[in-house]
Amino acid sequence: MELSFEGIILRPWAFSDAFNLALIANNKKIADNIRDGLPNPYSLEDAREWLNQILPENNPPRFFAITLDKNLVGNIGIVAKTNIYRKNFEIGFFISEKFWGRGIATKAIKAVTAYSFRDFDIVRVYAEAFSDNIGSRRALEKAGFRLEATLKHNIIKNGIIKDSCIYAVLKDELKYQIT
Repeated sequence: MELSFEGIILRPWAFSDAFNLALIANNKKIADNIRDGLPNPYSLEDAREWLNQILPENNPPRFFAITLDKNLVGNIGIVAKTNIYRKNFEIGFFISEKFWGRGIATKAIKAVTAYSFRDFDIVRVYAEAFSDNIGSRRALEKAGFRLEATLKHNIIKNGIIKDSCIYAVLKDELKYQIT
């Protein structure tokens, strides 16, 4: 299953993507703005290990390669929450640095959010961005997410205590859809 939206295509990951994933993810600027599960440096073996972890359970797809003109430019995924949070998905994403500032993250967020509401029984999609990650915060805002909370001294990254920001959109607030 592919999601085509405003010039980008989201497609499920494949084992053959490992090399290109490693090229993109091996970037300290990306690692500095993502949870510690993304190591830095990021090796081909790290990419293979992650793909081996997600691919057996990626049906229906929840982790997507972001492509532009058939070139891999990033990653976006949705994680189903459980227990009392079971009507929520959390989004996580990153874009290759050479494609920053081109609106690709916003398009990918819109596509995966519309897909989430269309294909799953949820009512809310949210993301948590580091407060100093202005690019991700702007991408979420442009995709129609609103800031719900700033959590003070909520995270520690690279030995530095930081704030994080929760952005969300509700199903009945969504202004766009995919077919």
